[in-house]
Amino acid sequence: MVETYGKKRKRAADSSAKPTKKVVIDAPPATASVSRVVRPKFCPPVIATTPGFEIGDDLAFHPYDSKTETRAKNKQAKPAVDRKLMLHSTSHHSIDYTAREEDSQPGAKPLLNHFIGVYDPKTGKVEVIQSKKMVVRCAVRAKQAAAEAMEEKDAKQSMMELKTDLGQTFGTKKARKVINERVLNAISPQKKAGDKPADIDDASRAMLHSVGKIAAGMATREQLQAVVDDAKPLPPVNVHAEDIHDAYDPKVVIGADILNMVPIREWQEQVRHKEGVQTVSKFVAMRVNAIASNDTAEERLRVLRYLAFVIAFYLNTKPGRQKGSRSIPPRDKLREALAPAPEAVIENIRRKFSEANEMRKFHIDLLMTHVCVFACLTDNFEVDTQDLRYDLRLDDKTMNQYFREIGARVKPVSKKAEGVATSVARLVLPLDFPKQRHIAPRRK
Repeated sequence: MVETYGKKRKRAADSSAKPTKKVVIDAPPATASVSRVVRPKFCPPVIATTPGFEIGDDLAFHPYDSKTETRAKNKQAKPAVDRKLMLHSTSHHSIDYTAREEDSQPGAKPLLNHFIGVYDPKTGKVEVIQSKKMVVRCAVRAKQAAAEAMEEKDAKQSMMELKTDLGQTFGTKKARKVINERVLNAISPQKKAGDKPADIDDASRAMLHSVGKIAAGMATREQLQAVVDDAKPLPPVNVHAEDIHDAYDPKVVIGADILNMVPIREWQEQVRHKEGVQTVSKFVAMRVNAIASNDTAEERLRVLRYLAFVIAFYLNTKPGRQKGSRSIPPRDKLREALAPAPEAVIENIRRKFSEANEMRKFHIDLLMTHVCVFACLTDNFEVDTQDLRYDLRLDDKTMNQYFREIGARVKPVSKKAEGVATSVARLVLPLDFPKQRHIAPRRK
């Protein structure tokens, strides 16, 4: 028997057990190293999250770059990872998908950069690519179209309201009138199917009732025409006269007291002694002999002399500072120009046809219409306008319009002997005044 002296004997190896020695196989390296970091220039990879829903694998997204970060002429293009990117997909039959980057909130920490690693097991190297973190949202296409239509309608309505407010604030009187008419005409009758008008509700009935009350108190066209005629620069006229001599009475147009102060004896003596009458008016000079020699035409002669004073008054005025106005000469020069007119007659003319030593457009038109009336009174209501146009330095069209304003009928005639064209104004009953113009509304 073999003694071991306290040493243990090793167990015999079992031939059926597996060997404990490791076999060398083709395995990857135990450590990995980063070979390079890539920042894509054109199309970076995207890490997308879909909070609350799932998307299919067959969706196709189209990338869109921000317009504000497009490449400028003098600037270098930014890398793709630094530009804002949006992905949009309409591949689904009823849902639109949009992927956007999340922006950092003011005062919060900046967002982290995201990277994707591509590991090569043969070499043990990792290629790191910078990517974009995006969030995908979805929207039902039908609801989105309805919302866009409502936004477009509200935008149009707000633009119309802004335009109306600007017109009411800064527009002219004519523009504000057009806006008010457009608002009133915007009330259209309610209709049902078959183009049958619907029943009027209480609000519409109350509105129509108030409009009827307001319209009942509105002025008629005749009343408006009367107001317009009263505001025109015209001499007083009797529109109800049955005889043409009563339409424009000299005692009313000039005034009985002023008419009696007009001196005529000097002209009567000069015509009786066949002396020439000095006057600044060609119209007066061509008629003074025939009227002054007629003893029964004393009133016509006074009107003719008053007409001579009025024409002399107008010819001694000068263009004023404002456009279309004329300035009156001082009293001493005016008294010298209208001599031998009495002081009361001079003051009557100055006050009637001027204000504050100035003739405005209204006063000039008032003087011209009075001159036309005086010419009709002296010429037995049928006037050749040629001499009067020469005195007042007016063209034929303007002179004829002044005669029409007093109700005369103007007819163009031609003088073959003199080779000129002129007009003849006749004052007959009924007086034919210009009517107020009514402009037809525009077709919409």
